[in-house]
Amino acid sequence: MSTIPFIDLATQRDRVRPAIEARLGRIMDQGSFIMGPDVTELEIALGAFSGAKETITCGSGTDALVMPLMAWGIGSGDAVFVPSFTFAATAEVVGLVGATPVFVDVLPGTFNLDPAHLRRTVEEVVRRGNLTPRAIIAVDLFGQIADYAQIRAVADEFGLKLISDAAQGYGSTRDGRQAGAFADVVATSFYPAKPLGCWGDGGAMQTDDAELAAILRSIRIHGQGSDKYDNVRLGLTARLDTFQAAVLIEKLAIFPDEIEARTRIARRYHELLDGLVAPQTIEPDVVSTWAQYTVRIPGGHRDAFTVAMRERGVPTVIYYGKGLHQQTAYRHWPVGGNGLPVTEALCRDVVSLPMHAYLDEETQDRIVDAVRAALASLGRAAA
Repeated sequence: MSTIPFIDLATQRDRVRPAIEARLGRIMDQGSFIMGPDVTELEIALGAFSGAKETITCGSGTDALVMPLMAWGIGSGDAVFVPSFTFAATAEVVGLVGATPVFVDVLPGTFNLDPAHLRRTVEEVVRRGNLTPRAIIAVDLFGQIADYAQIRAVADEFGLKLISDAAQGYGSTRDGRQAGAFADVVATSFYPAKPLGCWGDGGAMQTDDAELAAILRSIRIHGQGSDKYDNVRLGLTARLDTFQAAVLIEKLAIFPDEIEARTRIARRYHELLDGLVAPQTIEPDVVSTWAQYTVRIPGGHRDAFTVAMRERGVPTVIYYGKGLHQQTAYRHWPVGGNGLPVTEALCRDVVSLPMHAYLDEETQDRIVDAVRAALASLGRAAA
């Protein structure tokens, strides 16, 4: 029995290949490998897609998260509030600038930052007085936009900057609005497996703040000023390669169609798996980009379930088996409230099934049949 791909990048590649090859050929002919015209074209297109006034591409999603912190001068003695149920980069960038990540719990249904726990955690830090609260990084986990209206309210109450980590959820909307309607900066990753990904590393930041955008553009190229040999601040080498911009221009053109396809596939998963597993809750006014289709297998059966699925030729991935506050590099940093019980429960239960815009019904049926058989082999259905 053939193994099903977890993400099918090959079918998408074949769809866009002719247009991308033509662009790459032009770049090679022109020799415009660094900050070529395709980079500017992409930034304009991303701005049109999201409605953001300023778009600054960069070398990775991690660049996109760390550069705003650098621009705001966040560092030693400052606190940045982040969820623990996320990929390491969300907190990593805080440590890299010398600041302190403070871990916040998430909601059990949506898996996104819990605004109520966030407020309590900020209040705790203010009360203790050993750190200065400066910013919040909220994550659009598995493709679903966070509850930015409530998170923005906390940010405004305490005078904090707000970054949207949209690496998994760029393009997700709530009431038709993307994260940029609430966040000071939207940071995204174009890693190949993302819903909007290139063929290497890449990232972008979007903001309506022109002054901030100018600083980010400076940081992107070694902190340069009006002349590239007049460096006015510390910066990075964080440019997006022209080749990757060319790939993204063509992928962005089909991105809305792919979001619709992912939504249709997720809806079918919901229907076919109803009563068998508990999926991530998507709120009624939200359009997710479905970076992952993640379900919960409670009762300590998750790991046996993944083995049973693999035996049936269906790959699964666990995002995430440990919260950041439980990982070696991060466990010395503070945790809000009385711990993070939701994060720790999710880390025991969650597993992601194959999801991409080109998942056909026959293959999806095979995945669902494997879920039923795997659960049956464990002698239970996880509801």
